[in-house]
Amino acid sequence: MKAHKPKIQSLLESADIQINGSRPWDIQVLDERLYNKLLVHGSLGLGEAYMDGWWEAEALDGFFHRVLSSGLDQNYSITPRAVLEYLGAVIANLQNPTRVHGNIQHHYDIGNELYKAMLDQRMVYTCAYWDEVENLDEAQEAKLELVCRKLGLRHGQRILDIGCGWGSFAKYAAENYGASVVGITISKEQVELARKLCEGLPVEIRLQDYRDVDEKFDHIVSLGMIEHVGYKNYKTYMEMVSRCLEDNGVFLLQTIGSNISVRTTDPWISKYIFPNSMLPSIKQIAQAIEGRFVMEDWHNFGIHYDKTLMAWFQNFDSHWDVLKKDYPERFYRMWKYYLLSSAGAFRSRKIQLWQIALSKNGLTEGFETLRHMASSKETFNNHFKTKKNENIHQILQ
Repeated sequence: MKAHKPKIQSLLESADIQINGSRPWDIQVLDERLYNKLLVHGSLGLGEAYMDGWWEAEALDGFFHRVLSSGLDQNYSITPRAVLEYLGAVIANLQNPTRVHGNIQHHYDIGNELYKAMLDQRMVYTCAYWDEVENLDEAQEAKLELVCRKLGLRHGQRILDIGCGWGSFAKYAAENYGASVVGITISKEQVELARKLCEGLPVEIRLQDYRDVDEKFDHIVSLGMIEHVGYKNYKTYMEMVSRCLEDNGVFLLQTIGSNISVRTTDPWISKYIFPNSMLPSIKQIAQAIEGRFVMEDWHNFGIHYDKTLMAWFQNFDSHWDVLKKDYPERFYRMWKYYLLSSAGAFRSRKIQLWQIALSKNGLTEGFETLRHMASSKETFNNHFKTKKNENIHQILQ
């Protein structure tokens, strides 16, 4: 096993990482079996070895930032397991209706208390928008506000939220814009909590697969859901959106994006975090929307996900003393690895975060390109008052 150490050491040094070094991003090897596991199992072995306590790094996010920025991850991407997973994705539809429920339950039905502790007060489980805001709560409200503005949302409009989570967008759009929202998810725990959080509002939360929706909406939103759809289903997904979207409506798609076209995800992520998930590429999205939509705007704010994930980890870590009664220590290491390795991936710009605005035939008045939110929190709050006054005026009319 130690015979493999010089090779691993040389590779790590090319990424400015030292074995048992003194810098926060240096790797501390606590079990020499790590070297053989890395050579045989690649990224899956690296993650499992961390969960088992075989190695540590004071700043996991910094470690992965350097690994991914240097391209070191490509050295061990081809392993027997990776080949089998790739072949499985090609041969089978890993996100078909019979499989997809298990995929989602694996991650989203592991306890609402975990997500309450980790996320912002609205429980938004997608990238926040850190444009002149001070904390995670404000950053997530800024993102929800950005979505509503891009839609040109108006009082009384009917919106479909695909993959609605715990109802954060639905609740926000109903409260601040007077919209009527149908949110769909296939997570039973999300449905239960979302219905409670949206009680008394014009919001309907359904336990429903996107393939089963067949009714008209003024606008459609999908925030962080298409990562679970799979490349074999992108056409079906876009056909459903086109069928259900009114001719003058906007489809706002938010997704993590890959710089290259893939058919599977990282083996460790697939096994422990998001089974059978995959990140779409620009090419894959373009092929799915061609002939169905006009692309009005493509907004990349992937650098904001780094900060979001670091905030989530801080919340998770600070609440662990309460959470650990329901989760084993190995879960802590697994979740820490997930959040901080993801932060490093966004920091290295290996993966992106896109908001894509699509229309069916092109908006006759064009699309208002939005990037910057309010210049101050006071301006941000004043916008809410203005919107509420507009909604009251529309009701009176």
